[in-house]
Amino acid sequence: MGGTLRRFGDVEPADVPAALAAMHRRLAVGTTVELEFDVAPSGARTPTADRRWPIELAEALVEGAGFDEITSTRLGGIVGVRARRARSLADTVGGGLRLLICGLNPSLYAADRGVAFARPGNRFWNAVVAAGVDSVANRPDLLLQHHGIGLTDLVKRATARADELDRSEYEHGLQRIERLVGWLRPGAVCFVGLAGWRAVVDRRASAGPATRRLGGAVVYVMPSTSGLNASSTPASLAAHLRAALALADGRDPAADPPDPDQPL
Repeated sequence: MGGTLRRFGDVEPADVPAALAAMHRRLAVGTTVELEFDVAPSGARTPTADRRWPIELAEALVEGAGFDEITSTRLGGIVGVRARRARSLADTVGGGLRLLICGLNPSLYAADRGVAFARPGNRFWNAVVAAGVDSVANRPDLLLQHHGIGLTDLVKRATARADELDRSEYEHGLQRIERLVGWLRPGAVCFVGLAGWRAVVDRRASAGPATRRLGGAVVYVMPSTSGLNASSTPASLAAHLRAALALADGRDPAADPPDPDQPL
């Protein structure tokens, strides 16, 4: 058996991502875990009222929490999920999600520090502060707790460079994000960087609201916050974040831009 065994039959569904993330933080890279979920009826897409899970969604949450080499085995009404703690980031998501922000994939630097967009030179957290979303940088937990903003990645595999990813990883990641969005129902999804969206959805996509929905949610695509993206200024990145939040709140980002002096 692996390094830990955990049953989730007694955990509220909205709390499962945080429980998995906490497990990821305390385990060494390479540790194997054994997880058990009560199985939802065939055809279910979201957890049932009695905390039973669709197998595909349970696997998606485990992957999103920074685990790989995932296999599952069903025995009666329980599915056992075996996975390995990867050198990756855990999603910061939960109930009451207002906006889901989706990066391309974690850098090795961010994975080792446990904070998305943590690589020196990345301007994501500067944009969060400049947009008036929060005054504290590098705290995904506060974004979720205080503002209903969650963080995930299109591809969970951490790499030194984005060009190490391939199309099949993008396609798999989009399916995972769609399952996550279909369950948590955020007001909108914001993709940070156009590369992933262009690779699997619309190769001509430009920054702004997308024409396609994802898991029932509207989508906003913004430029990369990487320091290598010299064409986007800190002010423009902050404006894109405000526009994504306006879309999540049901406002027209163009006709009714949010006031940067008002808390978001």
